[in-house]
Amino acid sequence: MVRRHIRLVEARRAETAALARRFELARVELGLPEQFPAEVLAAAGASRTPQMPDLDLTAVPFMTVDPPGSTDLDQAMHLSRLNGGYHVDYAIADVGAFVPPGGPVDIEAMRRGQTLYAPDRRLPLHPPVLSEDAASLLPGRPRPAFVWRFDLDADGHVVDLDLVRAVVRSRHRLDYPTVQAAADSRPHRARRHGEPTRATGLAPDPTDDITWQAVLLREIGERRLDLERGRGGASLPVPEQEISSGNGHYRVQFRGTLQAEEWNAQLSLMTGMAAARLMMEAGVGILRTMPPPDRRAVARFRRQARALSVAWPDGERYGDFIRGLDRRRPAELALLHEATVLFRGAGYSVFDGNRPEQVEHAAVGAPYAHVTAPLRRLVDRFGLVTCHAALHGRPAPDWVLERLNAVAERMVDSDHVARALERRCVDLVEAAMLASRVGDEFDAVTIDAGPERSEVQLLDPAVVAPCDATLPLGVPVRVRLDAVDTVAATVRFSPVAGTPARA
Repeated sequence: MVRRHIRLVEARRAETAALARRFELARVELGLPEQFPAEVLAAAGASRTPQMPDLDLTAVPFMTVDPPGSTDLDQAMHLSRLNGGYHVDYAIADVGAFVPPGGPVDIEAMRRGQTLYAPDRRLPLHPPVLSEDAASLLPGRPRPAFVWRFDLDADGHVVDLDLVRAVVRSRHRLDYPTVQAAADSRPHRARRHGEPTRATGLAPDPTDDITWQAVLLREIGERRLDLERGRGGASLPVPEQEISSGNGHYRVQFRGTLQAEEWNAQLSLMTGMAAARLMMEAGVGILRTMPPPDRRAVARFRRQARALSVAWPDGERYGDFIRGLDRRRPAELALLHEATVLFRGAGYSVFDGNRPEQVEHAAVGAPYAHVTAPLRRLVDRFGLVTCHAALHGRPAPDWVLERLNAVAERMVDSDHVARALERRCVDLVEAAMLASRVGDEFDAVTIDAGPERSEVQLLDPAVVAPCDATLPLGVPVRVRLDAVDTVAATVRFSPVAGTPARA
């Protein structure tokens, strides 16, 4: 699922501490597991030293690229030029080396399904002794990994691939701002499609050059983004929503994603597409699928864009529109945050022997499978083992085949829980932000309407809220905030009679 990113800052302030307590209560109401059972922690501690693969790739200078402060590091990469194109080594944490099938950690992971995120904390899929230490691709430490080895042509197409189990050792733990700054330190001109790769003036250093790796990540990421446009795909760089407080009021600001985050995401998408292809060729696997957004969702999003004064030319595909949004403008960042409504209906297709009816992931623009985040998603561990067996001409292990349907069902259930937590947290944040403004009037536009209630997009702050009236769609209105309940996370608006709305 596409997740909204909400982060609570200045948590020691009294106001934000109160909001954090509401987040905690929301987790309790949803029945989310805050702690791991003692037997799970004991089993995780006992499995800290797994048997290592025979293949040693510790000489490859991998690096990880994640949000600042991350310690659950699923992926590491090393990039190089090859015959006018590129070679990508993409290492994924081998969680299965630490989690025996049917053991306490495995059973608990089946119960949880995925790591869940709230603004003040996360609830991990695996005990931190594994997810943030023993299995994480932390720098300087040998780790078992699945290593995807891609050869790409000059346009970023995959022309050859391999998947091996190997011992790897990351050299650097980098974050997105560091990689962005390193790439920006070198002159760059975006290449037109089909234009040959030109030298950057930076001598390649195949051993340990961060700037060179950042430049190559930019080149490969941009080429893969070009291919995504051609497929009709639509990546969603959801901005982070930061909550702070002062003088008894809450402030909510959007932080746009960096280009480095999108370049990095393209490597993960490339790997997921390769995994789907391997599974379909082998006739067994579990695909992540998503239908195109329905017309009503697109029409609703168009009304939100119009309400926020963001031009959406007729005939432009929603993916191209999203890619073109300016992350320096608050209104367009807010619109990106709301674009998750277009990315609904995702599910899983399990197959063994017959190609499933549904194989496409509309946002990717191709068949796709989850295989790059096994520390945070249950299904990835099963997908990696399936792909490795398929590529090497072996059947997937019985413990994988016997549980693919159960894994898919658990992932769907955990997606529902994740969405419920996200929705609850968004409602809590918006209620807290509006609590001091009861009685105020706001300019808004109607974006959805029912028989007794409508949904309006406020222009400032950029909040979607219910309004107790049936209003014409797409029409500017003036609304009054009548009530806020910060505990129940509800707000009530009503139209202002006889008050002209701002066009």
